[in-house]
Amino acid sequence: MTSATPMPDVPVSALADTVMARLTTMYPTAADPLRAEHSTAYLKGVAPFLGIAAPQRRALSRTVLENTPRPGEADCAAIALRCWELPEREYAYFAIDYLRRYSGRCSSDFLPVARHLVITRPWWDTVDLLAARVVGALVAADPALTADMDRWIDDENLWIARTALLHQLRFQEATDTGRLFGYCLRRADHPDFFIRKAIGWCLREYAKTDPDAVRTFVEGARDRLSPLSVREALKNL
Repeated sequence: MTSATPMPDVPVSALADTVMARLTTMYPTAADPLRAEHSTAYLKGVAPFLGIAAPQRRALSRTVLENTPRPGEADCAAIALRCWELPEREYAYFAIDYLRRYSGRCSSDFLPVARHLVITRPWWDTVDLLAARVVGALVAADPALTADMDRWIDDENLWIARTALLHQLRFQEATDTGRLFGYCLRRADHPDFFIRKAIGWCLREYAKTDPDAVRTFVEGARDRLSPLSVREALKNL
């Protein structure tokens, strides 16, 4: 299944204009070239960094957002897409924090934007938060989006498939166990580390809610799941 999709249009947003002007002025003032070098190496060169430590970055973000109004969906899309156009990874982190805060302001129509963010310069540092905090929130608010997750799990792009696996990570008792276990089996033979790890992770997380169900599933599917997935799933049981 192809993962190719057109890039969403960036909406016109006065709020995004204000936020981006402040953000691109303030973040560079805290740049640390040595930290940036280490961060880039840690993430295998996926993206360059400014080199801002997380606590300092969040403090700067609070200043950037001082006296700004609550956004609408178009504002969220404009800020996220414009942050993603900038090379340094901290801007993507700002966008993710913003979407986590305001995901409730977004409808199911935001899903194509989230998909674009997932597949653009993807690595676990952005994809996992988008999966659990943004895509998961959209699906929880509109269960009709489970049909999209049913397509995403079979996507040839491993990060889209990983997002489908992880989107229920925070659902706890609301987890659709049929989909959870079904998705794990559908991608059990995937050769990539990030898919096998995600299978184990989503099972391990659900085991906090229903350990017996996870133990029973893993025992029944042990011949299909990779050793990595089994080990991760049962780590705390």
